[in-house]
Amino acid sequence: MTTLTIRPFKPRQPRAKPVDREGQEQAALMREIELRYPDVFELMYHVPNGGHRVKAVAAKLKAQGVKAGIPDLVLPMARGGFFGLYVEFKATVEPAPVSSSQRACLKRLNEQGYLAIVCRGHFDAMEQLRAYLLLPATVAA
Repeated sequence: MTTLTIRPFKPRQPRAKPVDREGQEQAALMREIELRYPDVFELMYHVPNGGHRVKAVAAKLKAQGVKAGIPDLVLPMARGGFFGLYVEFKATVEPAPVSSSQRACLKRLNEQGYLAIVCRGHFDAMEQLRAYLLLPATVAA
């Protein structure tokens, strides 16, 4: 005969939902750009490559051209001899490391004549953007 052990029921402790600090800081950055540089805001866009997705959706997006390592923000405004600006955005609080695919992509973009950089937080990104916008417009021959 088997003995049955009865254990008291312990409810699971709910997990705290992860906070998307990078997303929050990037949204604050975009809001500031919208207020300070509306012409830049009209051109700058976010590449939604990251995030957790269901496998079927991830496979579909990959087939449609989503690639690992592509920077978060793109500004197709030519300045200082560059064709445009790419920004890999990292939060200031609990920043994720720059991955090897991100480093490789930044290198390839720089080799193609873009300024591709990593910015750590909203304030760093605003300073880099200001500096980029002070460069003279790149003139096509």
